Amino acid sequence: MAGMAAMTRASSGLAYPARFYSAAAYVGFDGSADSGKSVTSKFSKDAALLLYALYQQATIGPCNIPKPRAWSPVEQSKWTSWNGLGNMATAEAMRLFVKILEEEDPGWYSRASSFDSKAVEDVEMNHNPNVEPLDENGSALPDIKAIPAENGNLPEALDKDDLPEGSGAVNVYDQWVAPPVSGPRPKPRYEHGAAVIDDKMYIFGGNHNGRYLSDLQALDLKSWTWSKVDVKAASDASSPIGPCAGHTLISWEGNKLLSVGGHTKDPSETLQVKVFDLHSHTWSTLKTYGKPPVSRGGHSVTVAGTTLVIFGGQDANRSLLNDLHILDLETMTWDEMDMLGVAPSPRSDHAAAVHAERYLLIFGGGSHATCFNDLHVLDLQTMEWSRPTQQGEIPSHRAGHAGAAVGENWFIVGGGNNRSGVSETVVLNMSTLVWSVVTNVQGRVPLASEGSSLTLCSCNGEDVIVSFGGYNGRYSNEVNVLKPSHKSSLQTKMETPVPDSVSAVQNVTNATRDMESELETGQEGKSREIVINNIDSQPMGKKGEEGSEDLLLSLKLEKEELESSLNKEKLQTLQFKQELADAETRHVDLYKELQSVRGQLAAEQSRCFKLEVDVAELRQKLQTMETLQRELELLQRQKAAASEQAALTAKRRQSSGSVWGWLAGTPHDQKTDDD
Repeated sequence: MAGMAAMTRASSGLAYPARFYSAAAYVGFDGSADSGKSVTSKFSKDAALLLYALYQQATIGPCNIPKPRAWSPVEQSKWTSWNGLGNMATAEAMRLFVKILEEEDPGWYSRASSFDSKAVEDVEMNHNPNVEPLDENGSALPDIKAIPAENGNLPEALDKDDLPEGSGAVNVYDQWVAPPVSGPRPKPRYEHGAAVIDDKMYIFGGNHNGRYLSDLQALDLKSWTWSKVDVKAASDASSPIGPCAGHTLISWEGNKLLSVGGHTKDPSETLQVKVFDLHSHTWSTLKTYGKPPVSRGGHSVTVAGTTLVIFGGQDANRSLLNDLHILDLETMTWDEMDMLGVAPSPRSDHAAAVHAERYLLIFGGGSHATCFNDLHVLDLQTMEWSRPTQQGEIPSHRAGHAGAAVGENWFIVGGGNNRSGVSETVVLNMSTLVWSVVTNVQGRVPLASEGSSLTLCSCNGEDVIVSFGGYNGRYSNEVNVLKPSHKSSLQTKMETPVPDSVSAVQNVTNATRDMESELETGQEGKSREIVINNIDSQPMGKKGEEGSEDLLLSLKLEKEELESSLNKEKLQTLQFKQELADAETRHVDLYKELQSVRGQLAAEQSRCFKLEVDVAELRQKLQTMETLQRELELLQRQKAAASEQAALTAKRRQSSGSVWGWLAGTPHDQKTDDD
């Protein structure tokens, strides 16, 4: 199923290779002669062939047997599928086998009957005895319980004088607690979408036991009460939104929710953006322009100003992606960006955040066979990728984790790898790129799972992070809350020194400003500290102050030089823009002149054509006149001949009349008188 996480399910109990053999036994591969005959009855033909090939690759190795000669479509298909894996490593084949099984049958581990006692014990350990107790209706009892940290103690940052009071208050810093949730809880799920609008956290869709969900739930963050949002049919008779998972939910315009992408049972060719109006309680499809991305799930969607930035994910054919698209929410236009630098490798189930509305950060994620802990930064102005050096306690490889930004600090929770779920909550200062661990949880609790959601909201006037759902061998619908302390929010006194280039994603101006603010007295009289390279570990005295002043002075000088260079670059850019504008103006003028010449040429061509027609007509008339002239000449000759003939005839008559008169005795003179 395309909506599964990119990595093998974390915290499901067994490590490799025992996990693979348990999965193989569940599928029906037990090594006997009849091994695998039941596979085709459980899975589709394509999935069964892929499972067979991966099992053979993992247990035997690359296909070295000759192609079957006898005509048998089944044997031919099995050989082709196995041979197509080439020299794939055994470990990769095992992991892919388990991944395909979990995509086809997500609950296989809990339903398997052939596991040994240790595996069953590991599954039972997924139950968290420290989560708040439930009453008969499945609601939480009204007491707040803290999720124990790894050392069993509360963090040092706890400040009792600043604790808010009242029902449902979060009374500890940097510690996950389970609030007193009431009301009908949503169905357990993972890979859902979550967003906060007006003191309510909305949950939409997700995956439960391999089935996509389409319900919309709301958690009142003041009373911690769940309720289901009634969805009405749209008046325009548009098709209702279907179940989906692996999508992203975004708050928009204060009264709308955007559901971007996600895996569905019947995927569309392009990525769809659905809109839920909290006033009319109706879903609709957002009308966009331009070329939208292909449909996908497991991608990241981050808000940068008035745009949505979409990166990576997995399409309906399980192909991993690393393309980047931007949707302008003002013009509703899609743009596929051409970027400089080396982009992150194709991946899904990663985390993304935007810092200072300019830098897009991508952390972790997974492919079909491995997961990552790399950090990539994209400058949204220059559209150039970079891979800066991470500092501090760098997190382990993971996929399916969740992230939420609180100011310049980016909190990462959960996720999993090939062995277990991730139990620590870490934070990255996006200005200094320094990691630190906020807290750890014990056991396989929902916080150490994949596909959970993490949202930032306000509780009693303070920022808190709310986690919901997830999958770690069992599906969760638990709610946990963490309130960042001043220590975690301001990222004070790191044991690992900050590099000389204070930030890979911030310019010298911001770095100087942050350095100055760190040396000043912070909120509520608490001093903010930061350790810099080349500063001794001895207590801050006069020497340390002088060193800090020298460092600040050098940074200011460097800032002035960079500002001067920046001004020169800006001036040169303005000159280039002016030259470009002049060239465009000349181009427009030349184009207009060309159009005018083309018009004149067309008119001349038309006039020439008319003249050619007139000449042809005149030639035809001339030929007609020549014919008439010849006919006239012929008639004149005929007339002349006729006149000559008439004169000759008259003369002959006169001559014959004189002879007959003489013969008759008529005198010539008398005849003349008679005449």
